[in-house]
Amino acid sequence: MTTAPAVRPRRGRPGYDRESLLAVAVKLFNERGYDGTSMEDLSRKLGITKSAIYHHVPSKTELLRLAVNRALDGLFAELDRLAAVDGRAIDRLEHLVRGSVVLLARELPFVTLLLRVRGNTDVEREALARRREFDHLVADLAAQAAAEGDLRPDVDPAVAARLLFGMVNSVIEWYRPRGAAAAERLAGSMVTVAFDGLRVRPAPGGEPANAPAPGNRVL
Repeated sequence: MTTAPAVRPRRGRPGYDRESLLAVAVKLFNERGYDGTSMEDLSRKLGITKSAIYHHVPSKTELLRLAVNRALDGLFAELDRLAAVDGRAIDRLEHLVRGSVVLLARELPFVTLLLRVRGNTDVEREALARRREFDHLVADLAAQAAAEGDLRPDVDPAVAARLLFGMVNSVIEWYRPRGAAAAERLAGSMVTVAFDGLRVRPAPGGEPANAPAPGNRVL
């Protein structure tokens, strides 16, 4: 019986571009933690040498920066789109929640990594600062909606903003991507829960006024 030769890492330029390399790195960071993942771990996972990885990125730190900025840039792009949304602040807030859920579903590994950083490195601290900036802008939008009379007066707008995005961010713990249509349905469900509530409201004729549409399951 012969023994198959051990697979040795390929030298030179890898069969990966920076995008596919980043995807594998983010997967490892989420599984093992950023601090618990070495370039040697990444080299073994990819089956290439570390020098081949360095052909695309100068360091593990740069991989983290690229990953968290991809999630953050997506969130701030959703904020930028609000300039084109007609209506009141509450309409823009609803639009932001919907867009953020779709973004999260599309970029799930990257948003997951962003939400797990704890400020142990300069890159993580920069990411946390941008997250706080985003949170402040959401809170300002909620405050504007309250000033326009579209939020309940007994709910603090800053608390409402935190609860909204606490619900959005919780998606990383249980959602499994199933395509763009499923992400849109998920976003619709979350907007309904957040802005209309869960309780069935009877219509004047006795039938539920907010009966669910058939086939709206996303799990």
